[in-house]
Amino acid sequence: MQNTHTEPNLLEQSVVVIGASHGGVNFAFTLRQQGWLGKITLLDSDPELPYHRPPLSKKTLQSDDVKSTPLKVEKAYTDSNIDLCLGQRVTAINKQSKTITLKCGKQIAFHKLVIATGCSPFIPPIKGLIDTVDDKGNAQYFAMRTHADAVAIKTALNKSNDKQVVIIGGGYIGLESASSFIALGAKVTVIEKQQSILSRVTSAVMSDFLTQLHISKGVDLQTAKDVVQIKHTANKHYVVCSDGTQYPADFILVGVGVRLNTELAVTAELALEQGIKVNDVCQTSHPDIFSIGDCTSHFNKIYQRWIRLESVQNAVEQAKTAAQFLAKNSEPVPALPWFWSDQYEYKLQIVGLSQGYNEIVVREESPEQFSLWYFNNDTLLCVEAVNHAKAYVLGTQAIKQNIKVNKRILSDLATPLAKQYLLET
Repeated sequence: MQNTHTEPNLLEQSVVVIGASHGGVNFAFTLRQQGWLGKITLLDSDPELPYHRPPLSKKTLQSDDVKSTPLKVEKAYTDSNIDLCLGQRVTAINKQSKTITLKCGKQIAFHKLVIATGCSPFIPPIKGLIDTVDDKGNAQYFAMRTHADAVAIKTALNKSNDKQVVIIGGGYIGLESASSFIALGAKVTVIEKQQSILSRVTSAVMSDFLTQLHISKGVDLQTAKDVVQIKHTANKHYVVCSDGTQYPADFILVGVGVRLNTELAVTAELALEQGIKVNDVCQTSHPDIFSIGDCTSHFNKIYQRWIRLESVQNAVEQAKTAAQFLAKNSEPVPALPWFWSDQYEYKLQIVGLSQGYNEIVVREESPEQFSLWYFNNDTLLCVEAVNHAKAYVLGTQAIKQNIKVNKRILSDLATPLAKQYLLET
């Protein structure tokens, strides 16, 4: 892999980053820390100082003031000579002239460009959904993607008399939000189209555990239900399913998936394949344009296949990889995906990808602490650990180092979960 920045003097080079969430912000600061001398411009359409997104459905929603948690204090951008431009929407990329165009018509030139535009919530075309408003015409259907979303949702909850919430979609965002609503005293219904929650991303074992957890906390969890319409009365909205069942709501949270923000990549005629296609240093099909985060598709060397990941970890890892390559032409280190989810008093930590497993070993230390180990024959693919950091750490070591795990010892609770017993070297 060859770095191409033999351009003007390093002080004259400019990098423009579109998107100031986890990926964009980490890229900008890492690039400066790695010794980049030229100008760095960081743009985002969100007017809020860049903030942590994972807490939105958890701590942010549950807090009294619904304040965001900044990724960096404002002074840090000035101190690092990073030009932070908020509330600015980019409408086009011209790879021939190496310029971007803002909605206001202004053009900005670049030597290197980073697209970190992520995803947006998918709002399904359900009849009556966009008509879900209060008596003043304010929308009462929401997604959970931005700080503004969290503020609007908390406002709707505080204003509602019965605090009846319907969540359409039983994915992680929906489930995390459900646990927050329960903590805030709401009556929560979760409606999932599939036969079980999280069916596309985890096993029946974990799905069943989380199903029983939410039911035990008071969530009305409805699966195999297809929402077809939202009906409205003067005081209530009703979520109607194809089987005729109806669920009352003061407001509705939609969490059925995302759409990739790849419009700018399309205008620049970059290669796409289930996301913006990038190589191992996050270069797109144009050598001076890079892309990082949720909107990208990359070849994972650990799993030997193309994947697209929606995770903070992936965005941050790609940001560091791209920045180090641009600044120093360094070679990337293969990254192992990891994720987490907080629901009630349970922390779920996931390392690796479970797709392709043909065996699960369950190790249950107690009903509140257990781990699932996913294998394809003798190859460990993934570990899901509930309140069990040790299992998560050992699983990470085993997958990264391609170490064979002794399944017999793993399933034997009489043997401590420790590296010297578990991992066959």
